[in-house]
Parts: sequence; structure tokens; C-alpha cells
Amino acid sequence: MIYRKATFNDIESIFALVNDYASDGIMLARSRNTLYETLRDMIVAEDETGAVVGVGGLHIVWDRMAEVRTMAISPNMTRRGIGAEIVTRLLEEGRALGVTMFFTLTYKPGFFQTLGFHTVTKETLPPKVWKDCIDCPKFPNCDEIALVRDEGGAQGEEMSFHG
Repeated sequence: MIYRKATFNDIESIFALVNDYASDGIMLARSRNTLYETLRDMIVAEDETGAVVGVGGLHIVWDRMAEVRTMAISPNMTRRGIGAEIVTRLLEEGRALGVTMFFTLTYKPGFFQTLGFHTVTKETLPPKVWKDCIDCPKFPNCDEIALVRDEGGAQGEEMSFHG
């Protein structure tokens, strides 16, 4: 398996992966426009044939805070550690930038819990987190589960980042 930064050539594969899950209600859909705008955020997993079989993104949200998002693994490639490897690489990339608080909004909390994330109420996340939610068809009735992984930035502080 090859893990690398996504390129323009990957957009259609990422679009198909993400929106296949979205059509089943397992994750939120992403437009091609959104994928192009966030291309630099994403890492892909490529199999031995060169096919993109996994994707994940790290989106910087606020001071030392980033969201792990756009996580999708080809259904015939799940449970092989691909998703865990993508998240591990995204966390490493974030740490190199100085990120100390990672979060995700997901319908699959168990996966992220195995990677050191813990469930929180959505209200504990800062308002900056919700700027993309305006465009979501489920807004304002979000049913995703919020999880965080604090790497030391919010210890001893409230997890409310206003600004």
C-alpha cells in the first residue's frame, strides 16, 4: 500500500469513494468543488494496481486545532489497517504544524476511539468548527458524533475557543 498526498488526478476516485458512503447515509457528501478546495488537506492510500482505496483529510480550523475528515476506505479494503494508517499520518502531519487538538465528526465513533479519540458533546467544540455546517443538508439537526484527541493544548483549560 502506498500512502501519499492527494493530487488532482485523485479527485474522481475520492469523489466516488466519499459519495458512495454518503449515498448510504454513513458520511456526508462532498462536492467536487469542496474536494478541489481541500485537495492539499488529503492523504490517499493507493493499492498495488494504482487504484485509490482510501482517503482522509486534515483540515486546520483554528489555533492549533484541526479536524480529521473525509475518511473513506473502499468497502472491499476495510479492516486492513488502511484507515488507521491514514489517521496516524494525518496526526503526524498536524503535530508537525503544531496542532494540539484534533477532532472529528463521525457516524463511526468506534474507529476513532481505537485511535485515542474520546466522545464529547458537540457544544464543547468552538464556534469555528461549525462554519462548514451551514452548507450541510442536516443543518441544524446534526446527528454526527463529536470526538476529540487532545495532545496537550487544552489541558487545564476549558475547551472553548472563541474568536
